[in-house]
Amino acid sequence: MLLIYTHKITPRFSFVMKQLFTRILGIEITFATQVEDFIKHTGPKITYTKQPLQNEFFVRSNDLLFEQGINDIQINISDWDGIPCFFFAGERSAVPFDIFSASFYLLSRYEEYLPHVKDIHGRFPPRESMAYKNNFLKIPVVDLWAFKLLEELKRRFPDIQDNRRSYSYTSIIDVTTSHCFAYRGFLRGAAGLFADLFTFRLGRVGQRIGVWFDPKKDPYDNFQQLIALHKKYRVRNKFFFQFADYSTYDKNVSPNSNRFKFLIKSIADYSMVSLAASYSSFQDIELLKKERKRLANVINRPVNFSRMRYNRVDVPQTYRNLIEAEFTDDYTMGYTHETGFRAGTCTPFHFYDINLEIQQPIRLHPFAVHDYAFANVRNKEEILDRVAALYRQVKRVNGEFITVFSNELLGGKQKVDWMDLYQTLIRKHHV
Repeated sequence: MLLIYTHKITPRFSFVMKQLFTRILGIEITFATQVEDFIKHTGPKITYTKQPLQNEFFVRSNDLLFEQGINDIQINISDWDGIPCFFFAGERSAVPFDIFSASFYLLSRYEEYLPHVKDIHGRFPPRESMAYKNNFLKIPVVDLWAFKLLEELKRRFPDIQDNRRSYSYTSIIDVTTSHCFAYRGFLRGAAGLFADLFTFRLGRVGQRIGVWFDPKKDPYDNFQQLIALHKKYRVRNKFFFQFADYSTYDKNVSPNSNRFKFLIKSIADYSMVSLAASYSSFQDIELLKKERKRLANVINRPVNFSRMRYNRVDVPQTYRNLIEAEFTDDYTMGYTHETGFRAGTCTPFHFYDINLEIQQPIRLHPFAVHDYAFANVRNKEEILDRVAALYRQVKRVNGEFITVFSNELLGGKQKVDWMDLYQTLIRKHHV
C-alpha cells in the first residue's frame, strides 16, 4: 500500500492519482492529510505538497489539482530523459516535473475548454492541441510518465508491489454505411443511378445494377470476411452500427429495413455490437436515446458503448449527453485525420467534468489509429510503418491499442488494398 500525503484531497487529486497508480501501474494507494498519519506509516509513501516534510520521496505540486474551473495556464515544454514534460517541479523534487498535474491537464482535455476555433463539424482540431504543436501527439506520455515514476519509486522502495497489466488490442469497425447500393429502397436507388449517369460514373452504374440482382456483391458488404479474420487471429473487436433516420450526414440503410436488422443480428452472434450515434443526435439527447433503444431492441441486449459520428466531441457536453442516455463507455476519444493519443494516454479513463468538478461515470477508450488518417496515403508499407510506430509505443507501456476502420473504406476501390492492409495489421499487432 502506497501512502500519498497532501495538504488537501480534491476530486482532481483523487481522479489523477487513481488513474496513474491504480489503473496504469496496478499499485494500491491511500491518502493522508495529517502529518502524524504520514510519519507512522511504515510502507512506501510520498508527499505531494509545496515543501517536503523530511527527507522523504517528495513531488513538488503545481496548483492545478487544487484549483477549480479553467484558468489560462502558461505551459513550457521541457524534456525528461527523452520524454516531453511540463510543469517543472524544481531540483528538490524526486521527479523533475509535476506529472500528476500534467496528466490531469491532458486526461481532462483541459485545453478543449479554452477558447479555440472548431472545424466545420464542430470538432476540436488536432492542430490546435498542445501535443500536436509540440510533437508528442504520437506518444502516450501519461503512461510513460507513470512508468518512469515507478522506476524512481522502486529505487527508494524496492519492495513496492505493482500489478503489471498486459498489452491488448481492440479493433473497432465503424459501420455508418453498411451498403453502397443494396437495401436502400427504390427512390434512393433510382436517385443514385441518375446521379451516376449524370456524372458519367459508368463503372458505378454497372456495379449498382449488378448489386440490385445480387446484394451480396455490394462492395461494402464485407462483414463475413471481417468476422472470419477476427476469429482467425482471435482479435477482440466491436462493430458500431449507425441505426438512424436519413439526413444530410446520415445516409445508412433505413433502420426499418428487415434485411438491415437481420445483418445486425447476425453480426451480434459473433461480435459485440454497439451504437455509432448519428450526426443529427450530436446535440439531441432524445434522439440519442431513441437510437440506442432501437438498436437494443434489434439485438435483444443492452447497448452500453457509443461512438460519435465523425468523432464529434464537444467537451464536456457530449459526454454529459451520453451519460444521460445511459451509455457506460465511449470510443470517440481520438482524431479522424491524425493518428496518435488525443488525451496523451493508451489507457481507458473516466471523464472528468471540469465545470462540475466531478469524475463522471462514463469510461473513455482512446483510439490511436483511424483509417481516414491514411486516406490520402498511397503506399501500404508507409501506412503499416506508421501504425507499427504507434504499436511500439503502446506495447512499451502494456497499454490498449485501439484502431478504427470502416467497412466502407475496407470495401472501397482505392490504390491501397485496404482489406489486405487490415489483415496484415491485425496479424502483426493483435499480440
